[in-house]
Amino acid sequence: MTRCRFATAATLLAALVLTGCNSSKDKPSAEAPGDQPKPDAVAAERAKLDPADRSLVAAQEWCAVNTDERLGSMGPPLKLDIKGQPVFLCCKGCKTKAEANPDKTLAKVEELKVNAKLQRDAK
Repeated sequence: MTRCRFATAATLLAALVLTGCNSSKDKPSAEAPGDQPKPDAVAAERAKLDPADRSLVAAQEWCAVNTDERLGSMGPPLKLDIKGQPVFLCCKGCKTKAEANPDKTLAKVEELKVNAKLQRDAK
C-alpha cells in the first residue's frame, strides 16, 4: 500500500512539474518581465555599433526574421545589405532566411520601422 502511495505521489509530482513548465501555451508578450534582456544589456550591445548604425537599429528595433528578438538582445546586431538597403538581424542564424527572400525581408523591415515609430510616438 505504501509503495502504491509513493508511486501515485511521484506521478502527481511529475505531472505538476511538467504542467508548470508548459502551463502557458501562448507565446509570452514582449512586455513580459524576463522575456527580454535588461535594456542596459541591449543598449550595451548596440553601443558596439557605429552611431549611424545605432540610429538605424533604433528605427528598426526588432529582428527582420525573428521578430520576437530585439536587436541587441543576442549580441551586437548583424548588419546585412539587401538590395542596397541596410537590414539588421538579431544573429547570424537569421542571415540565410533574410537573404532567401529579400523582398519579404525588406517589407518586414519597413513594417518594423513603422511599428517602432508608432511605439515611440505613443510614449
